[in-house]
Amino acid sequence: MILRVTLAFLLDILIGDPCWFPHPVKGMGKLIKILEKILYQPYLNSRISGTVLALLVIAISWSGGFLALNLTGKASRWLEVSLGSFLIFTTLSINDLTKEAQKVYQALAKDDLNLAREKVSRIVGRDTENLSQLEIVRATVETVAENSVDGIISPLLYAFIGGAPLALAYKAVNTLDSMLGYKNEKYIAFGWFSAKLDDLANFIPARISGLLIPLTAFLVRKKGRECLRTILSDGKKSPSPNAGIPEAGFAGTLGIQLGGTNFYQGERENRPLIGEKVKEIAKEDILLAIKLMQVLSLVSLLVFSIVYWVSVRLLR
Repeated sequence: MILRVTLAFLLDILIGDPCWFPHPVKGMGKLIKILEKILYQPYLNSRISGTVLALLVIAISWSGGFLALNLTGKASRWLEVSLGSFLIFTTLSINDLTKEAQKVYQALAKDDLNLAREKVSRIVGRDTENLSQLEIVRATVETVAENSVDGIISPLLYAFIGGAPLALAYKAVNTLDSMLGYKNEKYIAFGWFSAKLDDLANFIPARISGLLIPLTAFLVRKKGRECLRTILSDGKKSPSPNAGIPEAGFAGTLGIQLGGTNFYQGERENRPLIGEKVKEIAKEDILLAIKLMQVLSLVSLLVFSIVYWVSVRLLR
């Protein structure tokens, strides 16, 4: 398993997800849309039909990976390893997160606010058309922090626990939440199960990040102690049960303050402030957040590999 996950990790670092690539998440998205058209009906109980949709998508994602690996395993052991690595690779987002955040920084470096708003809109769910430069930077750092769990720690953890099928099942949960987990009139009931399941799936990985981010901060010679202190003091302030921990870790490491006012579909939402404002937030904090996320991904891989190796040795 260590070999498969490491190969997947290297693939993501080297090539990411090209636009032309037939990514499994695109297939999951299409499946969700098809099932939504069938199951989102006025005569059906929205919570029940939304739960059925989520369970179907997760089951198909897991079984698709399981059957594909079984078939290739009968032909060749190395073919199975290669396919397993490839499928795990599709669940990671290190390269893409880096590129998208860098595009926001590059637009800000050119003093092109409109372009920066356009670029940040690709990676955040909030309204971006009226964001100031500081708000754009904050939004970018927050999404890099949050996706360090969703796009790195969680898929790595589930890959080590259950291989490519479980990693794909987790990615299905994450995709369901991103498409259906809204608290508006349409999805408040229909997407309820998807949102709750995503919270549950990321609960342990988010708390693991509360240990790994301070370790990473120490390794990159940043404020590891301040990072841990901020996680302990502010990690529970976010309305999300999981996002607050990585956001607090990044805020403490960078010495900036996250949280505050956001707008979602025109609706104002005031979130608690996270972290102590040691310095004013600046566009360079995007680059520091990217560096922290990249080193965190490597630390996560190494820690999970060691834990997996020790566990296998003890169970023999």
